[in-house]
Amino acid sequence: MSAPALVEELVEPAWRDETLPAPADRRNGRPRRSDDYSHCRPLFAELSALPAGHPERRRLRERLILELLPIAEHIAVRFSGRGQPREDLVQVARVGLMKAVDRFDPAQGGDFLAYAVPTVMGEVRRFFRDTGWAVHVPRGMQELRTRLSRGTTELTQVLGRAPTPRELAGHLDLDVDTVREGLLAANSYQTSSLDRPVNDGEGSLPLSDVVGELDDRFELIEDRHTVVPLLKRLPERERAIVTMRFFDGLTQSQIAERIGISQMHVSRLLTKILHDLRGRLDGSE
Repeated sequence: MSAPALVEELVEPAWRDETLPAPADRRNGRPRRSDDYSHCRPLFAELSALPAGHPERRRLRERLILELLPIAEHIAVRFSGRGQPREDLVQVARVGLMKAVDRFDPAQGGDFLAYAVPTVMGEVRRFFRDTGWAVHVPRGMQELRTRLSRGTTELTQVLGRAPTPRELAGHLDLDVDTVREGLLAANSYQTSSLDRPVNDGEGSLPLSDVVGELDDRFELIEDRHTVVPLLKRLPERERAIVTMRFFDGLTQSQIAERIGISQMHVSRLLTKILHDLRGRLDGSE
């Protein structure tokens, strides 16, 4: 697919098999032992035991967030390189971490990491869904693009080549037209500025200077708008002769054969018609 891979391709992330960065010890700046942030469990228990509005809750919440920030930064790194600034991803991941801290209930007996990682990743995915597309497309089309991307990867491994839309449709149990529509929508994910340099070196031309070309026919637009009303005023036979000669590309002999007159007569008529048109153009100016 021409469009770049979305972060939603990580539908089944391998975060459970990864070792998240251990929090740094504030006293000496060295990493603690890799203990899955178990030192934060008493802080969560203490936070949940405090009533709402207690002044100590804010201090404990801030301390937990600071201790757990490496989780958000680690997840943000996983999603980098997909068209969004890394700084923005870190900020979004931190927002997700704060939501996880606020919503986590240690009384349920679960581990905070098991709750926090999907929460933070979900926040980052929503960020990509809402802001990652250069052109807005319906939510269903965004989800279809994710399925197509996943299906393309699976079929490419099996076939050893990129799959056709029909093969994708069979693999995903979709209609071929739906697949084509999804592939077309994928082009809306990312756009390029016409001011973007073609090369990385200094003095590189902008993209607008190397794509497309001037269409000489633009210069004929004004002439066309001027001549068409004059042609409509011609008698039917004269208008037919002009149309066959200058629009259909017929020769004078072919025109003569069609309307049943001599080629010489056609030539004289064309000369007269063009002379009259030029006179009317000069008079309109």
